[in-house]
Amino acid sequence: MSNPIFELILDPSMDKFKDECGVFGVYANLPIDVASMTYYGLYALQHRGQESAGIAVADGKEIDIHKGLGLITEAFEEEDLKRLKGNIAIGHVRYSTAGGKGIENAQPILSTSKVGSIAMAHNGNLVNDDVIKELLEDAGHIFHTSSDSEVIACLIARSAKKGIAKAVVDAMQAIRGSFALVIMSKNKLIGARDPHGIRPLSLGKIEEGYILTSESCALDAIGAEFIRDIEPGEIVVIDDKGINSYRYSENTQCQTCAFEYIYFARPDSRIDGLEVHTTRVRAGEELFREHPIDADLVIAVPDSGIPAAIGYAKASGIPYDTGFIKNRYVGRTFISPSQEIRERAVAVKLNPLKVNLQGKRVILIDDSIVRGTTSKHLVESLRKAGVKEVSFLIASPSVKYPCYFGIDTPYRSELIASTNTVEEIKDMIGADYLGYLSEEGIYRSCEGKKGFCMGCFNGVYPVATPIEISKDLER
Repeated sequence: MSNPIFELILDPSMDKFKDECGVFGVYANLPIDVASMTYYGLYALQHRGQESAGIAVADGKEIDIHKGLGLITEAFEEEDLKRLKGNIAIGHVRYSTAGGKGIENAQPILSTSKVGSIAMAHNGNLVNDDVIKELLEDAGHIFHTSSDSEVIACLIARSAKKGIAKAVVDAMQAIRGSFALVIMSKNKLIGARDPHGIRPLSLGKIEEGYILTSESCALDAIGAEFIRDIEPGEIVVIDDKGINSYRYSENTQCQTCAFEYIYFARPDSRIDGLEVHTTRVRAGEELFREHPIDADLVIAVPDSGIPAAIGYAKASGIPYDTGFIKNRYVGRTFISPSQEIRERAVAVKLNPLKVNLQGKRVILIDDSIVRGTTSKHLVESLRKAGVKEVSFLIASPSVKYPCYFGIDTPYRSELIASTNTVEEIKDMIGADYLGYLSEEGIYRSCEGKKGFCMGCFNGVYPVATPIEISKDLER
């Protein structure tokens, strides 16, 4: 039987917020293998979701689709891609934040309307989907998935007789929450972003046409040129006439999820004018300004803490070096150990590099702490490696509140910082010192910009959220 505590010990990423989803779309005016291009685009976005993957392709007459569970390399065979022929494609990699993990909830979602088929892929979470779903069910619609994304697809399909662009505008004005969408009819590719820009979406250019994607790293993967970010409250329609842009919401303010910069996005991406890697290095520099500690060595929790650790070392003058060796071959299907092995094996995923650590005062840096279980193990393992003093610094504020906008967060009671002070957490994880980066430090690391969703840190959300339901009530 799987032991969740041991899984946390094995892999620090198990004690992180789970990545949301990734979307990708391509419109080509010239002959090109759009299915394969989408496959490689999704491969670059794999960090955003590992539970399922899917690609839909339109050829001007109809839409064909293939979906599968697991990583993109598990969900697709070469023959699957060869079968998908057309000039427009959209794709999706999924981590379930709303709805179950089964194949029925894999995306893109394919809907039928009076004007033909429509496919859609969604990154984000709605906060009013229950209300809309009930109204649609009362009107006779039967839902086939438990995903909030089907609510959006249904709204678009119901209004499609007005034209796909108008149908998307109407749907966007009805829903509340976070969404970056790629939508495809038989002859158009459409991108849409919520009025607060909580989830990212960018536009790129290839010789044959245009690309829409969650992150710019996917543009690099296929040799596309980054043009710009889709603006909050904007819809772009791409067809044989080129690109048209529409604003469906006047009250827009860019409030990108702060965790895109802290952890989710790939370091080589650029989101809303900010280079992700640069913001993470600057977060480390800000950590030093807020927590100047005398130590012999700066180390990181790989890989998420490395840029901030480099920034801290740069600002402090304390050398940075490798503290943990990561076993990169502990995969998704790792077999849970027996009790006998469980009692012995404590460093399967990460092992302290003793030659670098013995007898030293170290500063250990990570991007965030969620439950804190892994943090305790990491500190213990450093002690066993002969470290004299462990100062644990976190390159983000303390996580005290759930996210309602596309991140899988534990219940508030399971967030270690929601029920414990910094001093109490320090004692719980066994560190000599514990320090978090302030909200102002996050702003400074992002070139002074203040337009971010910081709800998981301060409980202030850009959109009104549903009341958190306790575990007992949900059963």
